[in-house]
Amino acid sequence: MPGFQSDAAGQAAPEADLTGWSREPFTAAGFTHDVYRKGEGPGVVLIPEMPGVHPGVLALGNYLVANGFTVVIPSLFGTPGAPAMSLGAAGSMLRGCVAKEFAAFATNKERPVSHYLRALARDLKEKTGGKGVGVIGQCFTGGFALAAAVDDSVLAPVLSQPSVPIGLSGKHKRDPGMSEGELKIIEKRAAEDGLCALALRFSKDPLAPGERFKTLKDRLGDAFEVIELDSSPGNAGGFGRMAHSVLTLEVREVDGQPAYEARKRVVQFLKERLVDPE
Repeated sequence: MPGFQSDAAGQAAPEADLTGWSREPFTAAGFTHDVYRKGEGPGVVLIPEMPGVHPGVLALGNYLVANGFTVVIPSLFGTPGAPAMSLGAAGSMLRGCVAKEFAAFATNKERPVSHYLRALARDLKEKTGGKGVGVIGQCFTGGFALAAAVDDSVLAPVLSQPSVPIGLSGKHKRDPGMSEGELKIIEKRAAEDGLCALALRFSKDPLAPGERFKTLKDRLGDAFEVIELDSSPGNAGGFGRMAHSVLTLEVREVDGQPAYEARKRVVQFLKERLVDPE
């Protein structure tokens, strides 16, 4: 492979365990989930991707902590600390797809989990004392980050490979992952309050359709920043045709590796939105 690939060859995606993470339940909107917390500084809600709080998600959390953030990870499904590929992974995915909390197949839908995440964001803002918080969603939860930004406490939503609603049809693929009412609030915040969102996907990823990004770009314009990593055949990054998890499973911690650079941009975006200039 050209360029940096010679340095990244043989490396694995970063992983971590639950060491140093405190845990306590958080209840809101009729739901109770364990929430893992670590770090100091401005707050970031890191929503796990399927199948749960796996070692890649924890490594991303540690990376954010090392960059000066207080991170909370709500355990919405799966077994915290379990590998991304395990016997329980398929069961977690199935339960997530049928749970009313997530409404995985519904279009133009205000999802119940969004109310829980907004409450968690407000709680984190109060506890960290910052001007606002960031929310990162991934895969199944990617769109939940933008839906959480209906609440004024959220200043920096990050959508990584948003996959809900699952793209069964053209209508599903074009759906923004929230209700029209929620999207109108996001539009208003972008126009009047300067809200910006960052979105990431692989160019050939069918689970995070480009049509969804076009919908959001058409509605939010310059307030919707898109990072699209090339995953076409023979791409310079060496990504496979099934590349999906931009911020976790596809990261190799080598400068220049596209997914690692994308993760750096996420940190920069969070700092731009959450940290007051000196």
